[in-house]
Amino acid sequence: MSEDYYQHVLAQVAEHTRPHIGAGTVADYIPQLGGVDPNQFGFAVAAVDGRVHSVGDATTRFSMQSITKVFTLALVMSRRNHNVWTRVHREPSGSAFNSLYQLEFENGIARNPFINPGAIVVTDQLLSNTGDAFGALRDLLRTESGNPELDADPVTAASERDTGDRNRSLAYLMASFGNMRNPVPEVLDHYFRQCSITVSCEELALAGLLLARHGRRADGSDLLSRGEARRIMALMLTCGTYDSAGEFAFRIGLPCKSGVGGGMLAIVPGHYSLAAWGPGLGPKGNSVSAAVALEAFTDITSCSVF
Repeated sequence: MSEDYYQHVLAQVAEHTRPHIGAGTVADYIPQLGGVDPNQFGFAVAAVDGRVHSVGDATTRFSMQSITKVFTLALVMSRRNHNVWTRVHREPSGSAFNSLYQLEFENGIARNPFINPGAIVVTDQLLSNTGDAFGALRDLLRTESGNPELDADPVTAASERDTGDRNRSLAYLMASFGNMRNPVPEVLDHYFRQCSITVSCEELALAGLLLARHGRRADGSDLLSRGEARRIMALMLTCGTYDSAGEFAFRIGLPCKSGVGGGMLAIVPGHYSLAAWGPGLGPKGNSVSAAVALEAFTDITSCSVF
C-alpha cells in the first residue's frame, strides 16, 4: 500500500476517535499512572515489511503494563521443554483480572496467562528458565522495537510495588497450592518491573510484528513456530482484554491485548501490527479511545480474522 493510502486511513481513524479522546478514567489505583494526562491519543500501524505509519501522540511513551504479558508468554513458549500449561489454563476468566475468589476456587491455577495470577506464573516460569525474567523480556523488546534504550520506569515500578498487595495475595495464594517455583518477593520484583516498561505506539507496533510475522523476529530468525504464534494470538482474542474479550471480538475482530496504562496491541496476522494508546479506561480496564480507534481501523480497511 502507498503512503497516501495509510495517511488517508489514519486520518479517518483519528477523526472517528477524536470525540472519545479523554473519555474514561485513568488507572489512579497506581499513583504514577493516575497522574497521566488523559487527553492524549496515539495510533501506529507497522506493516510486516517494517514500515511504520502513525498519527497523534504515537511517539509519546506510556506504561505497557499487561501488554508485556504477550511477550513474556512468547519467551516461555519459545523454550520447547516448558511446562507452563500444567500451571495455567487457557480459558477466559469471566471475572476480574485480579480475582482471588476464582483463583482459590480453582486450586491456585489461573484461568489464563493474561490475567494477573496467570501472568505471575508465566514470569515465575521465565525466571526459572533464564535467571532474569525482566532482563530477558527487556532484551526482546529492545531488539524488536528497535530501541536499545527501552527500559522500565523506576518511579512506576516503585508505585507498582507500593500498591501491589493484591498481586502479593495472588502470588502467595498460588504458592500455598504449590504453583510457584521461585520465592514470591523475587518473582514479583520482576513482574512489577516488567509491567513498568515504557514504550511508544510506534515501538509497540514494531514489537508486535513478532506475531504478525508468525513468530519471526526482526532479524529474520524464528523465536516461535507458526503454530505457537497462532496459539498466542488465539489467547489474545479470547482472553486479552480482561472480561471484555467477547465484546472486542465482536467490535474489532482481531487478537488484542490491553494494559491499564491505556495501550492496546492488535495483530492482523501476516499483514500488520497495530498499537493504540489513550490513558482513559472503561469499567473493564480497557482504553476507551484505543478501542474506538481499532474498531475504526478494521471497519475502514476490512482487516479482520473473521
